[in-house]
Amino acid sequence: MLHLKRSGGHPADPPAAKRRRSLRSLIVLIAALVAAGTAAVVFIQPASSHGTAIGPSSRHYGCWERWGDDFQNPDMAQEDPMCWAAWQNDPNAMWNWNGLYREQVGGNHQGAIPDNQLCSGGRTGGTRYAPLDDPGAWKTTKVNANFTFTNWDQANHGADYYRIYVTKQGYDAQTDALDWADLELVEETPKILPGEGRTPPSGGGTLVDIDVSAPGRTGHHIVYMIWQASHFDQSFYSCSDVWFGEGQPTDPPTDPTSEPTDDPTSDDPTEEPTTGGPAGIACAATATVNSWGSGATVTVKVANTGTQAIHNWMLHWQWPAGVTLSNIWSASHSTMGTMEMAAPVDWNKEIPVGGSVEFGLNVSGSLTSAPTFECLPS
Repeated sequence: MLHLKRSGGHPADPPAAKRRRSLRSLIVLIAALVAAGTAAVVFIQPASSHGTAIGPSSRHYGCWERWGDDFQNPDMAQEDPMCWAAWQNDPNAMWNWNGLYREQVGGNHQGAIPDNQLCSGGRTGGTRYAPLDDPGAWKTTKVNANFTFTNWDQANHGADYYRIYVTKQGYDAQTDALDWADLELVEETPKILPGEGRTPPSGGGTLVDIDVSAPGRTGHHIVYMIWQASHFDQSFYSCSDVWFGEGQPTDPPTDPTSEPTDDPTSDDPTEEPTTGGPAGIACAATATVNSWGSGATVTVKVANTGTQAIHNWMLHWQWPAGVTLSNIWSASHSTMGTMEMAAPVDWNKEIPVGGSVEFGLNVSGSLTSAPTFECLPS
């Protein structure tokens, strides 16, 4: 009998605020700030939609949990070699942990995703997530035969269904890239409405808890998720490494204590940005700041720069010290730790190809140039 948990505690909550603070150093600035008097314009990096498994953590979310604040630490190569390889291949796989999805699959997941490419969602985003398909010594989370699987629906997409698979006994996660034949379907949920589930302590969205039973297994296994979002034909995928029984070879995830000291040395503001989502889904924005000394008005234009219509979007940014939001119009506001977030209202969610929408806000404090924004379309 399928059972979706609607409430109750769970140890796998969204990342700590210090990880969110590090996003400031992880967003790639794609054009220089152009200042003129008290007005400034900043271009905003396109990015992806949001959500993934956080308990047990997906491979890319787990790498972000453990190393998001310490991604330049060379010790990662020895302590967490699978994450090290993924960071070296493309840091955006972890920075865009919430964007591993495909569109227009039409429910034919096995047709869209070849064997050996399940963890990367069939290499969605090109080679960005490709190292997630590699077998090896991924950090594992210890579970019992009956455990709770948690997905963070960060944008309240809801779900037509979740399908939770676990690899069959005898599968070797250390040497064998995942195939469909390696999996057993252990849970499938009914439709879940947007916002149905558990409220995160911070960060917005919904935590969806699903009871899973996978008896008869020992050792290192993979939990594979298909999350068919209900707002649009978007299919999210993830691989979470777990350990059944005794003798767990890898330590439980621990949070690094040191903060990053610099932006990634490989970041080049002149490089063409990429998106973690399917080709054609992209947004960018410009923000104009009109300052009067003790406060400012910021007008933000969100533009569809891709080749497919945008059905929803969100912006992330951080204010400089001393600046706080006074009011906002034509958008809704929320926070995720120290991160500010703006989402559309009903009438400006949809942006056609080549189109744009605007919203505005007033702030208190000295602001003469726009902060760095991240645009998340879906």
